Amino acid sequence: MNRPVPQLTRRQMMRLAALGAFGASASGWLEAMAASAARDPRRHKSCILLWMTGGPSQTDTFDPKPGHANSGPFKPIESSVPGMLFGPHLPKLAQQAKDLAVIRSMSSKEGDHGRATYYLRTGYLPQGPVRHPTLGSLVANEFETESAELPGFVSIAPVRAFNPAAFGAGFLGPRCAPLIVGERPLGGGNGETPQASLRVEDLETPHAIGRGRADDRLELMQTLGGGFLKSRPSLPVLSHQDAYTRAVRMMRSSAARAFELDEEPEALQDAYGRNPFGQGCLLARRLVERGVPFVEVSLSSADGAAAGLGWDTHQQNFEAVEALCGVLDAGWSTLMTDLRTRGLLDSTLIVWMGEFGRTPKINESAGRDHFPNAWSTVLAGGGLRGGQVIGDTGADGEEVKDRPVQVPDLLATVMKGLGIDPMKQNIVETGRPIRLVDPKAKPIEGLFG
Repeated sequence: MNRPVPQLTRRQMMRLAALGAFGASASGWLEAMAASAARDPRRHKSCILLWMTGGPSQTDTFDPKPGHANSGPFKPIESSVPGMLFGPHLPKLAQQAKDLAVIRSMSSKEGDHGRATYYLRTGYLPQGPVRHPTLGSLVANEFETESAELPGFVSIAPVRAFNPAAFGAGFLGPRCAPLIVGERPLGGGNGETPQASLRVEDLETPHAIGRGRADDRLELMQTLGGGFLKSRPSLPVLSHQDAYTRAVRMMRSSAARAFELDEEPEALQDAYGRNPFGQGCLLARRLVERGVPFVEVSLSSADGAAAGLGWDTHQQNFEAVEALCGVLDAGWSTLMTDLRTRGLLDSTLIVWMGEFGRTPKINESAGRDHFPNAWSTVLAGGGLRGGQVIGDTGADGEEVKDRPVQVPDLLATVMKGLGIDPMKQNIVETGRPIRLVDPKAKPIEGLFG
């Protein structure tokens, strides 16, 4: 596992907050430490996927249409990049536009939640007997090491009801499956506070069982399991043993403290937002800081309680988008600032997307319906050339006018940004080779390198 980069102490972070939340230090020590961390040759890139459950409205976020009836009541705002307009409820992100690449010309034919979720997260359509790995599993398979103390893929607050297969490791098997933290039911919360819901259960040995007894039990289990595996060698048995080994390693490592969000200064927790998404973004930073290759954080409701279907705003779109963007803006912008301060933004690629967009035209219920024809995704950090817009959907947003980007193209771009060859092949159990991304995919030009 890569050596963790130097961490700021609580006192240092509080001092930074008092000076103006992550402002540059007069002495230059913070900048020097950040630069040192970023140059560490032993550090591979990490990826944080910000998954917008339900499909977010591009017209009200990253592809506004000022002066057109499709714009609705929202008036866009200027960003720090001249000519790059954002929705009015993303002011903090707008100030960081120089580190963002907005892709406004996404297009697919999948307007069903289940199929589209699978397509965006795996790069393949859900057809045939093959279960394709989700993006996080693909990345973990490339970067995770056997000695890693934390899983290579952590999924925070997911809502898997639309298509559970879209969140799994598929043919890569249990070793690449995500550690799921704080899973949420469709249309509601889980009744816990944000921080409580993001803790991993059973990391501590029960008080009634001492370390010695626990070691004896594990030794007995390994002995019996080893004999069983020798007489019945198979992937399920090997995966079962591997899962126990990795769980014990995490339980007994200092890296597991990544899930202790209370270690962070109160001011920083407040800046991220006291909600599942905001605290999930804070947890994502703590995980990539410790070398976890892939973390995803889902935003499915504005307050973490029962609140419909997230971004699936068929009714009362504008009220819902305003509330959701408030959560998104605080969590995402603070994540980028936090990563930048620690010298980790250039080595951490952030991907913002949902399963599709929403109709530019407003329906009779003041809502926007499913719209896979022309919609937006955003990339940030990861050493990309920010401050640019890819594609154009015209004055009304009804169709892609320039530089269309298909779903496999987006995933190939992400792979390229992480230093992974998208044309690399994995082998299914039947012996069939399957590329990480559809062979027809073309990475978007001009974003990296």
